[in-house]
Amino acid sequence: MLFPKISLVLNILVLIPVCSGIILKANWAVDSYGIETPARGILLSIYLAILIFSSLLLFKFDPKFVMALLSVQIIYKLLSPMMVGTISNPVIISNIFIALFHSYSVWKIVLNEKINPLVS
Repeated sequence: MLFPKISLVLNILVLIPVCSGIILKANWAVDSYGIETPARGILLSIYLAILIFSSLLLFKFDPKFVMALLSVQIIYKLLSPMMVGTISNPVIISNIFIALFHSYSVWKIVLNEKINPLVS
């Protein structure tokens, strides 16, 4: 289960600086995520939840929970260009690449666990 674990590490490595930048109001974070608003605070809480669960799942790996976390991320990351109306934003660009990587990880979980993601 190498790739799903790499996806969790990727989440951690991306989200630590992103969350820190948003919390500390770094210039690059303001440029990428906008000024401090309730919406940015909500986004930060979502990012922190993903960071916490990625960390927990890295040490207590459960393929079905990892698949659920990564699947939600794939969906929101691929919806974001449509909601924002551009693919030129650096956050959108990184979201697309991360979603592609996470998609491969989910596929590896499905193959390894013989899970049918469409049937419970």
